[in-house]
Amino acid sequence: MILSLTLNIAYAQTQLDSQAAPNAIHNDNSQERLNDLNALLNLPADEWSVHAQFTYLNQWHTSFAAPYSGDNSLYASSERKSTSDITWYLGRKLWQGAEFYINPELDQGFGLTNTLGVSGFTSGEAYKVGNNKPYMKYPRAFMRQTVDLGGDTLLLMNDYNQVDKTISSNNLIWTVGKFSVVDIFDTNAYAHDPRGDFMNWTLLDSGAFDYAADSWGFSSGVALEWNQDWWTLRGGLFSLSKTPNSEQLDLSGKQFEWVQELEARHNWAGHAGKIKLLGFMNKGYMGSYKDAVDAYNSSKVSSVDTGLVRKYSNRVGYAFNVEQEINIDMGAFLKWSHNDGRKETFDFTDVNQSLATGFLMKGDYWARVQDTVGLGWVKNKLSQEAKDYFQSGGLGVLIGDGRINYKDENITEIFYNCNVMKSVSLTMDYQRVVNPAYNKDRGPANVLGFRLHVDLL
Repeated sequence: MILSLTLNIAYAQTQLDSQAAPNAIHNDNSQERLNDLNALLNLPADEWSVHAQFTYLNQWHTSFAAPYSGDNSLYASSERKSTSDITWYLGRKLWQGAEFYINPELDQGFGLTNTLGVSGFTSGEAYKVGNNKPYMKYPRAFMRQTVDLGGDTLLLMNDYNQVDKTISSNNLIWTVGKFSVVDIFDTNAYAHDPRGDFMNWTLLDSGAFDYAADSWGFSSGVALEWNQDWWTLRGGLFSLSKTPNSEQLDLSGKQFEWVQELEARHNWAGHAGKIKLLGFMNKGYMGSYKDAVDAYNSSKVSSVDTGLVRKYSNRVGYAFNVEQEINIDMGAFLKWSHNDGRKETFDFTDVNQSLATGFLMKGDYWARVQDTVGLGWVKNKLSQEAKDYFQSGGLGVLIGDGRINYKDENITEIFYNCNVMKSVSLTMDYQRVVNPAYNKDRGPANVLGFRLHVDLL
């Protein structure tokens, strides 16, 4: 339903463009289109930001060897699932340096096996909940305040969640409201956009960064960014979910995440790069893997379940994130992360240590300037306590085969993103998942993906 609606909108948009300039080479007239829309809605062009996007992602995996399966196992038989979403990005200037943004979104569909069975899950467009029918949600509604502190003048162009404005290069930026922690923290120019580059969760984000989020990946909180000439210091306080991996956020203030990140910008042989060091602490009601196993072995409980042994505690971790331009058409990334593996994952995925690397290359080399090819690899690990827990039959956020023959989860992903026409791109993607859910008795799984992305406004 969402797909057919969007194709009609995209076709109508194409017809309007062709009527406006039937014999012209396509130029980027997004600003002209925005001005026309603002005029139609009687909106001052320099005060509003109005954009929309559509993404359809379809994935299919072949059947694979699996002598046994558990409640959270990836289906061993071949399977196909898809997701669709339309997002509106609406923003308006409030007062000097301040803007408000809201992103209504219409979603439909499921990830493979209902987003279960692989710690490094295969689709960044798949949430932990889904629905066969379209449903509306509001993932973001936030205010941003910028305070200039001097330096060079920077012009920010109208874009998704960005109004036209000028700021100084040295500044303070407050963001308050509902948004995703990884909108601001742990970003990477070459591996962070599930609608344009990689699809795998643990390539898009640092695998062991257990960031605060509801089942859709968003939280409520506040973030402060202090930007200076070559460095940025960020800090944020966010609500955890009411119980680990749940749909509702705990807004009482008792369960929260504190995250801090230092970013250093540099030039290496004339090519820009960034190095980021992030630390986080989750504080809330969480279960110890060892306590869950001990309670079961002593017959105090009937199943191995961290939900039965939760106590008010904390869990810490850190992430190292590098992006580096190699030349004007190529860039590489490296991510390494680690967390306290004695306690259960709260909101992201079942990873205690992760190493990811890869590169992106533009299509200049083969005369396809707007195309992109990417290759990435990630290795995810569990702590010894987590291994014992899953071997005993415990279930996690995404995984749980009933038992495991442990081996690190290794995932390779390659994609080609083809710019079909202005504002429309198609991506073909392949992922090979070796030892899905850390179990060498199952798999490997071969996952093929197709993505359609349309910038509607």
